[in-house]
Amino acid sequence: MKDITHHFGTLYHPVSALVIYKTKDDNKDVYVEHFDMDKDGNPINAHPLSEREAKILAKSLNTEKEKSKAFLKPESILPTNVLYINPTEKGSVIWYTKARKTKLFFTESLEIPNGTASIPALLWIATKQSLTVFALASDKRPTEKTALYHAPFFNIYENGNVCMGTVNIDIKNSASVEEFIQAWENYFFNSRFSHLVNNHNPIQGNCVNLWKELVNTDKAFPKQILKKTNKTIKHLLP
Repeated sequence: MKDITHHFGTLYHPVSALVIYKTKDDNKDVYVEHFDMDKDGNPINAHPLSEREAKILAKSLNTEKEKSKAFLKPESILPTNVLYINPTEKGSVIWYTKARKTKLFFTESLEIPNGTASIPALLWIATKQSLTVFALASDKRPTEKTALYHAPFFNIYENGNVCMGTVNIDIKNSASVEEFIQAWENYFFNSRFSHLVNNHNPIQGNCVNLWKELVNTDKAFPKQILKKTNKTIKHLLP
């Protein structure tokens, strides 16, 4: 005979049984008796359901899924670079990052080498599904009146929305605000910059030449080439 036991699913063996008794009078009192099961599956050792056994039973009957962490809840003190949080199911975050050096990736068609380059201070606005990025003129913490500049990157629409292409966005419903921010910055910088969207040139000059001159050098980002938008942070608040 052929052994097909490896095709079987998980087997469950009886280990205990409950018998519920109820009186026939108007009070309808209930009594629960607990039985252990022997190796043959027969009930033995009848006794009243103990408090410990009742707790085990309650835990096993709890079919409610474990509640996940609240979306966009800070892990500790709110990070100082966070400007605004809307911690609803369709929530959003506005934060900023100071000028820094970071790794950038480009498609071969641009003929720009991948590498580290200086970038300006940035303002980020994100939901679970979308990302918008603007540039800032300084590292100073922005206010509602702070002027916004076009982010000097490829793959960005004139309104600041980022075209993520084929990047698989997966922001968890339990993501803390720190995890949310880190995830979006990783998505943005780990994807490849490829083209100017709708021929929108985000800087004063040639965007390709800009990054050819900056990548893998110690040059500071030339903030004078940034283009100002007609928006301030106040325009981005709901």
